[in-house]
Amino acid sequence: MTEIPINAFDMTCVSHQASGLWRHPEDQAWRYRTIGYWTDLAKLLERGLFDGLFIADVLGTYDVYGGGPDAALRNAAQVPVNDPAMTISAMAAVTRHLGFGLTATLSFEHPYPFARRISTLDHLTQGRIGWNIVTGYLNSAAKGMGQTRQTSHDERYDIARDYMQVVMKLWRDSWEDGAVVRDAEAGVFTDPARVHRIRHDGPYYEIDAVHLCEPSPQRTPVLYQAGTSPKGRAFAGDFAECVFLAGPSAAIARHGVEGLVSELQRVGRARSSLKIFSLVTVVTGPDDAAAEAKWADYRRYVSHEGALTLMSGWTGIDFSQYDLDEPVRHVRNDAIHSAVDALTVVDPNRVWTVRELAEHSAIGGLGVAFVGGPGRIADLLEDWIDRTGVDGFNLAYAVTPGSFEDFVTYVVPELQRRGRYKTQYRQGTLREKLFGTSVPQYRADAA
Repeated sequence: MTEIPINAFDMTCVSHQASGLWRHPEDQAWRYRTIGYWTDLAKLLERGLFDGLFIADVLGTYDVYGGGPDAALRNAAQVPVNDPAMTISAMAAVTRHLGFGLTATLSFEHPYPFARRISTLDHLTQGRIGWNIVTGYLNSAAKGMGQTRQTSHDERYDIARDYMQVVMKLWRDSWEDGAVVRDAEAGVFTDPARVHRIRHDGPYYEIDAVHLCEPSPQRTPVLYQAGTSPKGRAFAGDFAECVFLAGPSAAIARHGVEGLVSELQRVGRARSSLKIFSLVTVVTGPDDAAAEAKWADYRRYVSHEGALTLMSGWTGIDFSQYDLDEPVRHVRNDAIHSAVDALTVVDPNRVWTVRELAEHSAIGGLGVAFVGGPGRIADLLEDWIDRTGVDGFNLAYAVTPGSFEDFVTYVVPELQRRGRYKTQYRQGTLREKLFGTSVPQYRADAA
């Protein structure tokens, strides 16, 4: 049986994908601003043999709902939010195997300093860093960077391609293997003949520089990508090693997988060269009744306004203008195309009301929530893989760290009993662990 890869899904904020549950007495998300929260979480996840911690991020505030940031601030809807990169070194220091998927928006940082940041993290984690490549979707972020509004959706992916050309040259071509000789007798630390200037003159970026870091264990981070619009899928086909998708139904998730597989075929890549992770929130306990009671308790804390604030930012639709029982209209805009498409692309006859959308997304965003004891959850996870074709899951929380603790306590042993979950980590870098390869570096022919 194939093992199921699982990442924890978190964000350096109070309220990530569970709107209103920061008020729950068991939730400790308010500790996001402390080192202890992140090191405790990392140790818990490594004890549960999670493949990685996938850290979401957003630059800007959710100000589409109501035309301003008040609802986001009131509901702690992904604000306040800290820089996720700062937590990773601390977590790496208390773990040996756990990987880290850093979300970083390329739209607002030049590739030259960013390449150094990633190489530094790959060194400090000893080869356990991944990069979730995002192009941004909030006008508030663009305005914060001095722009009038964000660049159009499709052009952002054109910019991303140029960006990737630069960082890949820096990571892969600037320093040869063996450039660092550390010859104390000759007084030579680095052989200059083995270090090369990178010159790039693209449509969006120009560079003439040597990469600042010596080669890290992976050189290139494991490349994650989260967009499933046509432009996003094409980008994933060309660059991604892992893709994160969210679908409110198995049919929608399956549609996303099929689109990604077609892109792999377009560029001649094997299906095994891409890991596809589906968003899921699991509420579990020792048995079904205990899990259902916990779910009912969590639902008491849900904030419709908080959920719709996030949904407005994801789709670009101001849901404050709708009554709760009004149908959602399909609007094309420059936010996340895949979030809008997910509502209609597979079942065009389904009309969501605003209330249904809020209820669905209040715990788990645009993903799905599974509720039950260990056996039921294992059944649901296996069935989801069979019906959608995904490889594994990004596991969001209802309360933290409780949702992760419950999964480790109840679900991991059941998956292991079925032969669907690892009983120990593979050795090597994050890339080697995920793909079972002895080659730690990104390979153009494989991804």
